[in-house]
Amino acid sequence: MSEGKFLKFPEGFIWGTSTAAAQVETAGDHNWNGVKTKDGYTFTRTTDHEKRRDEDVGYIKRLGSMYRCGTDWSRLQLKAFAPFEKDVVDEYRDFFMKLRAEGTQIMFVIHHFMNPNWFENNGSWLNEDNIPAFVNYAEQCIQHFGDLVSNWNTFNEPNVYAFNGYMSGDFPPFKKNYFKANKVIRHLGKAHDIVYPMIKKAYPEAPVGISYNTVSFHGHGLIGKIFARFAKWWFIERTPDAFKKLDYWGLSYYAYVPCRPGPITYIETPKKVKKYGYEHDKMWCYNPEGFRPILQHFHNKYGKPIMITENGICSEDSAERIKCIKDYLTILHEEMEAGMDVRGYIHWSTWDNFEWNLGPTYRFGLVRVNLETMDRTFTEAGEFYEKVSQENGVNI
Repeated sequence: MSEGKFLKFPEGFIWGTSTAAAQVETAGDHNWNGVKTKDGYTFTRTTDHEKRRDEDVGYIKRLGSMYRCGTDWSRLQLKAFAPFEKDVVDEYRDFFMKLRAEGTQIMFVIHHFMNPNWFENNGSWLNEDNIPAFVNYAEQCIQHFGDLVSNWNTFNEPNVYAFNGYMSGDFPPFKKNYFKANKVIRHLGKAHDIVYPMIKKAYPEAPVGISYNTVSFHGHGLIGKIFARFAKWWFIERTPDAFKKLDYWGLSYYAYVPCRPGPITYIETPKKVKKYGYEHDKMWCYNPEGFRPILQHFHNKYGKPIMITENGICSEDSAERIKCIKDYLTILHEEMEAGMDVRGYIHWSTWDNFEWNLGPTYRFGLVRVNLETMDRTFTEAGEFYEKVSQENGVNI
């Protein structure tokens, strides 16, 4: 890789950043409220976004032309099929209108790992009878926010939601059952296929996809290879087929997971990561090149446009984050030069937020958050990414 080379992206390429409502707003009456995290925090107050929306608009607008976000379902809808709470609708519409006034498009994520407790207590996504309640929520999102939305994700990383909530037991409702995870995926796919035509009927020009999480698995030894092959099959090859109606594939990628014989991550097995000398962040082994064959797989199998809907690194070091952005954009640029249709890159995350079951000390933000005061600081990595988005390209 030559020093100082500028990689120019096509005109109209979308740059932006992403957060999730549950991870940045004080917890409503939803399934994450009160969860104890790995770093010793409790999932209640996250980053005070609902109190700092005007300030946060200022950061968002500096970091590209699109903001990927969602709403707190539990605040908008207090029970199944209830009309949305007008004051909460007004709060979100005011925020979205301020973004639009600054020239920022909105990619709206309808479901991002969070369910109201009334939904959770009725069997959540294991209960097929809950699908109409979600569809009603989606229908009201289209009705109340659709005029301000440019792009839609029905679901964020449904494979992560099903795996972590129902197979590994790391997310609510903390189940460990392979067959339940598969059932949840089927129900999410059914819900998506109902909601997709609803959006297209109301807003035919708005692209609709999902954000699908991808991981690079690599096996060592016979058992490790069997484990990695199964993980790749379930995570990358099997579960995407549950989502039939898509205008594009939104793909997220963070993790390279060696299997020796079980999975090695910095979250669970940091000593093994160090023993084998893997480059890593605070959560996973780091290998951007592992994303290339995954991109090619989705491009070749489905023939749809691709959006990178999440990508980043769990680190407090701006230099590491800048290197991460350069590494991934280099791969994307090379694949696009070879003919792959990639429409945009949405970095995770705009500011540090509450990393689900791990907690807020697992940082991804281009804007740093002081966990005591919630004050924000624009980082060197934020300034770098701002320049990338302005110049529609990156110096590598």
